Formats: sequence, C-alpha cells, structure tokens
Amino acid sequence: MEHANVDVIVVGAGFAGLTAARELTRQGFAVQIVEARDRIGGRTWLDSRLGRDLEIGGTWVHWTQPYVWAELKRYGIGTVPSPEPQRAYWWADGGRHEGSPATLLELIGRHNSHFVKEARTYFPQPFQPLAKDSFKEIDDVSVRDRIREQFPPGSARDILESFWTLNFNGPLDDAALTQALRWVALTNGDWAVNFEACATYKIDGGTAALAEAILRDSGAPIHYGFQVAGITDGGGSVTVRSADGRTIGAKAAVVTVPLHAIPAVAFEPPLPSAKADGAARGQVSKGVKVWIRLRGEHAPFVALGNADWPLNFFQVEYALDGDTIAVGFGPDAARIDAGHPASVQAQLERLCPGLEVVDVATHDWVADPLAGETWPMHRTGFLATSLAGCRHRTAMCSSPARTSPTGGAASLTAPSKAAWRPHSRLLPCWPLRAALR
Repeated sequence: MEHANVDVIVVGAGFAGLTAARELTRQGFAVQIVEARDRIGGRTWLDSRLGRDLEIGGTWVHWTQPYVWAELKRYGIGTVPSPEPQRAYWWADGGRHEGSPATLLELIGRHNSHFVKEARTYFPQPFQPLAKDSFKEIDDVSVRDRIREQFPPGSARDILESFWTLNFNGPLDDAALTQALRWVALTNGDWAVNFEACATYKIDGGTAALAEAILRDSGAPIHYGFQVAGITDGGGSVTVRSADGRTIGAKAAVVTVPLHAIPAVAFEPPLPSAKADGAARGQVSKGVKVWIRLRGEHAPFVALGNADWPLNFFQVEYALDGDTIAVGFGPDAARIDAGHPASVQAQLERLCPGLEVVDVATHDWVADPLAGETWPMHRTGFLATSLAGCRHRTAMCSSPARTSPTGGAASLTAPSKAAWRPHSRLLPCWPLRAALR
C-alpha cells in the first residue's frame, strides 16, 4: 500500500472533486485527489477539435446557478455569449416550419408556461427540494404523461415533447415531472430564463479555465490514471484500490464520481440500499452531443426537430475560416453514430436542407464507463425514494461528524479540524450539477 500521509482522498477530479479538495485544504486537511482520466474536468472537457477549442461536455453557465457563478466571480472569470440566432426551424404537426427565433420561442412559451405553472408550488425552495412533502403526489408522474394529459395530439404536444426531450437529453417516458418543475423553480419559475441559462453563456477561456483555477487554489496533488475499483473501511482508515492493484490509505474518502459510475466501485462494507438502489436505477440522460462543421458561412440559426429523432436540436456557435460550427443534441446515443458525418447530415437535412456537413466531433459519454450519462436528470420516483439517502453521508465505522457535504459541490462544508476524529468514513459529494450543460 502507498501511505499517502493524507487525511482525505478525493475520488474524481471533476468540478465536484476539485471544489471538495479546495474546501478541505482550506480547512487544513491534507488531501490527495485520484483521477481515472489523464485530465481534470470530468464531464466537462475543452478539447481541440474541428480547428478550434470546443466543449465536448458541459458548456453553458448562468447567474441563476449560484454555485457555479460564485466560482466564476471568485476567480474573476467572465462569460461570452453564444450568437443570437437569426432564423429558426422546427418540426410540428407532421411538417417542417421556418420563421423567426421569436416565433419559435412564442410557440414554446405559449404552452410551456402552463406546463410548468406549478413549479414554485411544489418547490418554493428549489435548493431544498425535500422541504415540502407535496411533491410526492406527482413524483411518479413522467413528463411525457403530463404533456399528453394536458395537450392533445398536434403542434403544442410535438413542440413541448421535443423541448423537454432536449432538456432531459433522454426519452420522456421515465423523465420525472418533479425534475422538470424543480429545474424551472430554480429560475424562479420562469421557463424562458431557464432556457437562457441552458444554452446562452459560455465560460471565457472554457470550462478548463475554471477547473484549473480551482485546482491551483486547492494545492492538492493528483494521481492521474487511477481508476478506483474498490473502497474499504479498515476500522480506522479508508483504503482506496485502483483497477490495476495500487492502493492508497487515508482517514476518509470523498467520492465524486457520477451516479452511473458508482456500481463499478466495490464498497466494503456495501453502500446502504438507498445509495446502491439509486445508483443502480440511474438517471434519464443517455443522449448525445455533437459538434458539426458546416461548409460555408451561415447566419446563426436554431432548429428543434421531433422528440424521437436521433438528433432533435441544433444551434450555431462559431464561424471559422469561412465555415460554420454548430452543435447538435439527441436523446439516445445508441441510435446514431454521431462520429459519422453522413449520419449527422441526414438528421440536419430534415430541418435545414442544403447544408453540407464537412466534419463532426463528439464523445460517447453514455458508453464511457467513467460517466455513463450526460447531465444528471432524475427518473420518476428518484426524488421521493433515493435523493435523501444519496445525500446522506455514509459513516462506515464511526458516528457522523458534525457537518457533511450535501448539495452542490461549491457549497461543500468540510468538517472542522477540531471536530476531526481519526475514523474511516465515506462522504458523498454531488456535482455542480449540469449547470454546465
């Protein structure tokens, strides 16, 4: 075993892990980060593709996301806007339509406002979603069922189903209505602000700029290429074991891997059933994000397809050397080879005929064993049956310490040095959500 002489091992160097490491070191703890990849950032990844730096994972941020925004302000990092679309294309009632972006937004808003009108009723304090029990009345209702209950077949239903398929980055048959309402409640019940928050402002310098700033501030060392296969309570310490047999010991571990990656880690003793069951059931998001280089310069546009298309949303982001760079999203990564330009071209042509796809860039986050999902969006029942248990710290051999990191990673509260007890414990740490979409 490698005796790292540390108090805490942080598993994962995504934003959750980096903020956990920083907050712990600020409290005086010795921290070691272990990361399976060869980079930091987790499901955010700024990479050079198609002739420029592109966000392969999470991208957009907003001031209505207080944890992320606080981090940007802390390090003096600004934002840059996506281009304002000049044209819109959409599919509804069995046909293709074209018009102004304002027209498309009006069509979405005309019915979406009704769909989400109870957001603040069920979630008056959306950062404390369990504060009011009334949400349990609807936690087993899916977004698709509620839309089809409220809207007959036709344009309104088509547009809303595609819009929410985009938001969940997955199919709606098991997408929780409570997740949709809570998401909108986070922007004070205003769906238009919520939509702006999802795809308008990007981090100046990319997500890597923020991740690197947090890491520098933490001063914590990282072991790259350390894929955690097991975590064991040894009675007075925690032992973290890698897939290739390396081990590191410490007094505690903070695990920040995505929910879908939890089942690949063998915990001894096993995780409580609430955590294990929540991880086994997983999230809804199993979609795809693809960057598309289009031949020639094109005015910025936005396009919303049908909910069941392999790619149902497109948005222009950049001009580059006489070409145009757009981004596309779809609800099921298994239904399209997003790395194949002809496959992407076939989907784009349904809404925007005449555009030529030169090249594409993507990453299959769903097939990636270190992710297993895109951004986290709850299934039906998760809020009522799993969230509380998933948030609770697992004290493997000792009584809980005074504080625990529940909620967003940026709000992590480290146990005070005075309260430290040299017993092994496993602390959950939930990511800065996919504010970074």
